[in-house]
Order: sequence, then C-alpha cells, then structure tokens
Amino acid sequence: MHLTLKQDATKPASFNFLQQQERFDKFIDTYNNDRPHQSLNMKYPGELYTPSGRDFHKPEPLEYPFHDRTIRVTHCGRICFDGRKINLSRVFAGQDIGIREVSDKIWLVTFMEYDF
Repeated sequence: MHLTLKQDATKPASFNFLQQQERFDKFIDTYNNDRPHQSLNMKYPGELYTPSGRDFHKPEPLEYPFHDRTIRVTHCGRICFDGRKINLSRVFAGQDIGIREVSDKIWLVTFMEYDF
C-alpha cells in the first residue's frame, strides 16, 4: 500500500500542502472504494469496513507531580518558559510535558514515563 501511495500521490509532489492533501484524499477514496483488492477476494475495503463498537474516551491530562511545572508543547514543537524558547520536536505538539531543574540551568524533561 505504501509504495502505491507514494507512486500515485507523491510523484511528483504537489505545489503546496493543500494540493498535496487533496491528492492524498483522492487516493484514499480510490483505494477504499474504487479498486477491488485481491487479498479481500476482489472486494473493496469500504465494503468490509465496520466502525469499532467501543467508545473512544479521551485520556486524562498528563500530570507530573514531581516536576517543577507542566508545560504544553507548541504546535511548532517547542516549549517556552522564563523567556526561553526550547525546540523539542513537532512530535510532541499539543502534548503536556513535565520539566524539573536538576542543576543550575540543567533541566529534566519528561513525557509520560520517558525522560530526555
């Protein structure tokens, strides 16, 4: 599937994000509704899909009781405190992390149970 996606929707790349997203959306619709799949006995994935019967429950906000403070990572992947802007990664965008000063200007940064 990934090779097909790459060939159909990214070669060549679109001019901007919106055009690229439009190509991805078209690919998903075609892949799920217009192309029978041999592994599904020539049926469409959209025919066989059934939504989960389980309700989604948003997890509780993360808390870091042994840290100096909890900070939310910005959409661009950084934390801002005490006039500093520290880049982490966009992977953490929107997530709460805990920070604790372990030595003068040395900070422990924690996400869930992972320290870095």
